[in-house]
Amino acid sequence: MIKAFENYEVWFVTGAQLLYGGDAVVAVDGHSKEMVAGLNESGRLPIKVVYKGTANSSKEVAEVFAAANNDKKCVGVITWMHTFSPAKMWIHGLQILHKPLLHLHTQYNEEIPWNDIDMDFMNLNQSAHGDREFGHIISRMRIRRKLVVGYWKDAATQGHIAVWERVCAAWADAQDMLIIRFGDQMNNVAVTDGDKVAAEQVLGYHVDYMPFSEVMPYFDKVADADVDALVAEYFKLYDHDAKLEDKSTVEYKKVWNSAKAELTLRAVLKATGAKGFTTNFNDLGDYNVEETGRGFDQIPGLASQRLMAEGYGFGAEGDWKSAALYRSVWVMSQELPNGCSFLEDYTLNFNGDQSAILQSHMLEVCPLIAARKPRLEVHVLGIGVRNTPTARLVFTSKVGNGVTATVVDLGNRFRLIVNDVKCIEPKPLPKLPVASALWIPQPNFEVGAACWIYAGGTHHSCFSYDLTDEYWQDYAEIAGIEALFITEKTNVDDFRKELRYNEIYYMLNKALA
Repeated sequence: MIKAFENYEVWFVTGAQLLYGGDAVVAVDGHSKEMVAGLNESGRLPIKVVYKGTANSSKEVAEVFAAANNDKKCVGVITWMHTFSPAKMWIHGLQILHKPLLHLHTQYNEEIPWNDIDMDFMNLNQSAHGDREFGHIISRMRIRRKLVVGYWKDAATQGHIAVWERVCAAWADAQDMLIIRFGDQMNNVAVTDGDKVAAEQVLGYHVDYMPFSEVMPYFDKVADADVDALVAEYFKLYDHDAKLEDKSTVEYKKVWNSAKAELTLRAVLKATGAKGFTTNFNDLGDYNVEETGRGFDQIPGLASQRLMAEGYGFGAEGDWKSAALYRSVWVMSQELPNGCSFLEDYTLNFNGDQSAILQSHMLEVCPLIAARKPRLEVHVLGIGVRNTPTARLVFTSKVGNGVTATVVDLGNRFRLIVNDVKCIEPKPLPKLPVASALWIPQPNFEVGAACWIYAGGTHHSCFSYDLTDEYWQDYAEIAGIEALFITEKTNVDDFRKELRYNEIYYMLNKALA
């Protein structure tokens, strides 16, 4: 169990029936308790598993699933059929269950006791066909679930459960997630916009717009002493030129302004309870900020970088879908070692089999992915309505494998697109002082980029070194959304066929609804 998820639980419900007598019920209960204790003691599961007893009737199933729905600590339910559990008794419970479901196909004993096996053993240990009976009713009812097959003590089996638990935590977090948009979409950009009502229905989170006129009261309340203290913290945390500490310079003033922007955003996010935000360089408050001192003199890049590192979702240019998705990536990744970030496809480098995409943004890349200590720098940002020096953290990302993901709105559905990527060592960027990553989309640049574009993928995505495709498979299954994976095995022709088949599937679903 990890501290970040200490307020969450996953419930474990064992299926059985009363046909085999009281002794069997007692044995089933004892085995289940031992298995749950073993899972918790393994050290591999991030969320505590809580045994909720054996379900022997339709009433008992419905009661435990109703309780799971109403318990805020419960983020998912694991079911396992110790004996043969007639599936009709699960129908009413499954009809009302709203929490994510994992079906564990395992057995209490690892091996068959060849010399001692008898009918009593056979009657008690019926997972081999009990789980098939349960699996049938889930499939017939079109219930979304994760299926894990393997011995419950095996590290691989526990690893699959651990992935699902992290996704359940992110899903629970999204159900009361508020994203604040400071400014609207960047002018006429399609891919970062979408149906916010549908997103709340399907994915759980809520998106609110906050005009800068509502931000200014928070800005005005920020005390200079607090800004000074935060600037001092910056200088302790990050490498920097000594001239930045000279209070008579423009550079110091820009760092100071960035600190005030960070404190302003923190105050807004805390007051609203928001878990993420978006910015837009077209809407930063008073355009005479240099004269009035009221407003942000440039997009709050440094603030966005630091807030992302603490878990706030972020999307640039009003990209609320990326802000929400990054928050979920961060939740899944808590206490994993390598980091995650919002990123944008910036520019291309054609170099044969090392052809790659430079990932960056104007300013906002999360320092969790930095290969070395970030450097605090001040440079002119030559984009947007304010061509002015701006503070930011400059670094390059770690070398290694990762996965990046995005969600797009296709009008009749949401589509999750996932690409495995390989981050490689970039060359120096002496005239581009921003944080960046250089990666090769798998299986190579040509196929990876082509499939992403064919799928309608965004130029923004949410990247992680620690997550894998399995996390996103579980996320899409829980959400009930389309998911496309671009991996080392992908080829363009088969991927395009998958797109066409999926289009037919969703068109038919809509017609039959």
